[in-house]
Amino acid sequence: MGKTGKRSLLGKLTGIVLLVIAAVILTFIVYLAVVSVDHPPEDVDLSVLEMERSQYGDHLYMAGNNWLRKSESGLWECYLEGEAFERGVAFGKLTRELLYYQESVFVDQIRELVPSDFYLKILKYFIAFFNRNLEQHITDEYRHEIYGTSQSCDPAFDFIGSRYQRQLNYHSAHDIGHALADFNLIGCTSFSVWDDKSSDSSLIIGRNFDFYMGDRFSENKIVCFMNPASGYKFMMVTWADMIGVVSGMNEKGLTVTINAARSAVPIRSSTPVTLVTREILQYAATISEAFDIAKKREMFVSESIMVGSSGDGLTAVIEKSPDTCVIVYPESHQIISTNHFQSAVFANDERNVTNIIGSDSYARYQRVQELLGRTGALDVQSAVHLLRDRQGPGDRNVGMGNQLAINQLIAHHSVVFKPDSLLVWISVPPYQLDRFVAYDLKKIFSADTGQINLDRELYLPERTIPADTFLFTKDYHDYLVFRNMTNELNRYRQEKDALPPSFQDVYIQLNPEYYRTYANLGDYYRKLGQHDPAGKFYSQALTKVLPGLDEKQRIAELAAKMRKK
Repeated sequence: MGKTGKRSLLGKLTGIVLLVIAAVILTFIVYLAVVSVDHPPEDVDLSVLEMERSQYGDHLYMAGNNWLRKSESGLWECYLEGEAFERGVAFGKLTRELLYYQESVFVDQIRELVPSDFYLKILKYFIAFFNRNLEQHITDEYRHEIYGTSQSCDPAFDFIGSRYQRQLNYHSAHDIGHALADFNLIGCTSFSVWDDKSSDSSLIIGRNFDFYMGDRFSENKIVCFMNPASGYKFMMVTWADMIGVVSGMNEKGLTVTINAARSAVPIRSSTPVTLVTREILQYAATISEAFDIAKKREMFVSESIMVGSSGDGLTAVIEKSPDTCVIVYPESHQIISTNHFQSAVFANDERNVTNIIGSDSYARYQRVQELLGRTGALDVQSAVHLLRDRQGPGDRNVGMGNQLAINQLIAHHSVVFKPDSLLVWISVPPYQLDRFVAYDLKKIFSADTGQINLDRELYLPERTIPADTFLFTKDYHDYLVFRNMTNELNRYRQEKDALPPSFQDVYIQLNPEYYRTYANLGDYYRKLGQHDPAGKFYSQALTKVLPGLDEKQRIAELAAKMRKK
């Protein structure tokens, strides 16, 4: 065959290969488009959508017997009742403005990571593919409720997906965030005491929910009181669009809080953990009933679910991974949960062992243990004091914001439960530093349907825990300045701009014991290609208290790399 014939054959083969590739790509795009189409529930009474919202004053909204109001504390309070779709519709209508704000905050976070509209569209289809079977893992009740809420979503965000599809995906996004625990997005701490460990022998549960998506994400916390048509009445701390539970207590005195454990990045979706805990709160009265619910639901991340029970008189921790579910009962009258598993089943689990050695989780566990041993019998005031602790193990100064601290100054909310008396204390922003206001769930749950007096505050002023004095100190002011300067430093790094005179010295003085102060400066100089100062600051970071072996090794490697340059 001559050269011309060979070129002709090669051209034909190339054309066929290109056609095959194009066909595969087209097929994949069509498939993604198909799986991205949502399939909302059809068996709903759409007449509920005619429910109208009325506004009274600046911060009180009514929709049927459902209402939303803003307390003088700054917390939003919400009451919802009825069947699932009705509850969802009411939640969406009442929180319409908050729903828009929450979604805009979330989208802004995405845009910071993915500024290109083209790649945002690709991301949309990827998420649709990843969550293509999500609906199969969510009960009809919660699909109906999410569908109801989605009716009030703003069309401005339709480029992400349909309203219903977005709401489903936002619930799974919470799990994906938990799966990224390796990247220090979270570091929750929970504990419980009772009998001789409690000042009045009653059950006390405290928890910090340290899921950080930026300060704006936590600006509009909602204390939601739910009166569902089936199951138990319950309260939860949530935000607009979230029907799942991260912290809550039901009328039987059963509480749930969640703490992420280290997980592999999931490759497919299952039941979002917050919907598992929602089901527990709504349908369980005992720890064994909670465990039965947890066992039957498949999850795609690893999670510790702390369950306190007035009926059982104790607290236990359910440890659930994608393929294992066990329960940890206490050996004494206290139990602690941070971000690693404690049961014998996971004792030799490679990921869990690596987490204990490499992360800050075990050190925080030890710090809680240390403080509980020192405090003696705990009451609500001392429980709040423990949740506000900013030191490392052994009372070491680890700098403000260190992951080793129980109070990392990032908390979305902090809560203390007393299940026997159905009392709950919830932190007022910022973080867990301002007041903790108390709600009596006996009074709220026993009120006639929707007939709570909204002309006065729902929380109990006489039971308020005062603000932490740290809130009014120069150290706290310095920390706020430090955080602002950290954002500025990140901008200088990205744009490769020179730091203003004295910036570096002021930055160090504001938070001198925090290892990230020096690591951040190291990152800045490394980005500019200035290896000597980068190595110097990485080495300084290593002289401070670091949150685990993983971070120590990472910074040590960077320091060594800079020395070789």
